[in-house]
Amino acid sequence: MTTTPRAPETDGRRRAAAVRRRAREAEIIAATRAEFDRQGVGEMRIEDIAAAVGINRAIVYRVFTGKEELFALTLVSYLDEMRDELAAAGASTTAPAERLAAIVGAFVDYGVAHPAFVDCAQALMRRRGEDLLAEITESALYRLGRAISSCLTILTTALEDGVASGDFTITGDAALMSNTLYASGLGALQLARVGILVTETSPGVPTVGSITAEQVRAHLVASALALAGG
Repeated sequence: MTTTPRAPETDGRRRAAAVRRRAREAEIIAATRAEFDRQGVGEMRIEDIAAAVGINRAIVYRVFTGKEELFALTLVSYLDEMRDELAAAGASTTAPAERLAAIVGAFVDYGVAHPAFVDCAQALMRRRGEDLLAEITESALYRLGRAISSCLTILTTALEDGVASGDFTITGDAALMSNTLYASGLGALQLARVGILVTETSPGVPTVGSITAEQVRAHLVASALALAGG
């Protein structure tokens, strides 16, 4: 009769420690999101996060390599939430143009409702890839990349399906177009928040007007359809 050897006691302790670490990470990320939504990304301090969780700031740095990694994994929480909304929008219709419009519209709606998502995404996009690799772990960078790609895949698939059906005539790669729409969309969402449109009444004479989130949404949807339609 054979018996299954028991796992060493140290393995049990390691698993328990890993569970505690994941729980602590989730708690800190939730507190960070709450601070982002309350006062914006630019005003966030590690001390505020630690106080919200009821821990010493040193513990935050034991869980995350630094502020950049905390930002990245907080962005993941926004992206995971947005992915579900994009998927629901894309599933609302099978007509290629309506499907694309619904996905782009859902992206704008989410960004308008969560301005901290826009700030967080833009803050990380300004960093070079090698800089991020030096400041956050490969595991965290992988999670961030997976969260971004899961959102972009919804858009890319809609574009590719439209090409396959003959409704879209994309010049180039659909994935590149999706990435471009994402990046330009973040900039347009910032414009929607500022609400200011600069034009010229005559050469060299600027004037400031206003622009609404609804106008930005309509423009981004129209732009996506024009790029896809050729």
